[in-house]
Amino acid sequence: MLYKFKSRAAADLIMLEPQGRQILQIIGKTPGANGIVTAAQIPGAIAALEAAVLASEAQPPVAEGQEDEDEQGGGVDAVRLRQRAAPFIEMLRKSAAEEADVVWGV
Repeated sequence: MLYKFKSRAAADLIMLEPQGRQILQIIGKTPGANGIVTAAQIPGAIAALEAAVLASEAQPPVAEGQEDEDEQGGGVDAVRLRQRAAPFIEMLRKSAAEEADVVWGV
C-alpha cells in the first residue's frame, strides 16, 4: 500500500505504507486511508517531525537487516528518519506559506 500526500502548494508525495504510517503517527494523526493536516495544524506537525528527527539522531544508527550483508561483504546502510521526513517537511513548509491543507489517501 502507498500513501499519497497532496497539497495545492507542492508536488504530490508518495510514501510506502510503513514510512507513511510512521510520519503520520509522529505528527499525531491516525494512519488511515484518508486524512488531512489543516493549515492551522502544520506548524505543530513540523515541530513534531523536527523533534522526532533530533531524537532519532541521538540514537546509534541501526541498519534494517543489519545481520544481512551486501554483495561486497559490508553492512546494509540505514535510511534515517531525517531522510525520510525531509520531503514531507518541505511539503508542509510550502503548504504553510500558502495556507494550504495537506491531504492524503491510499
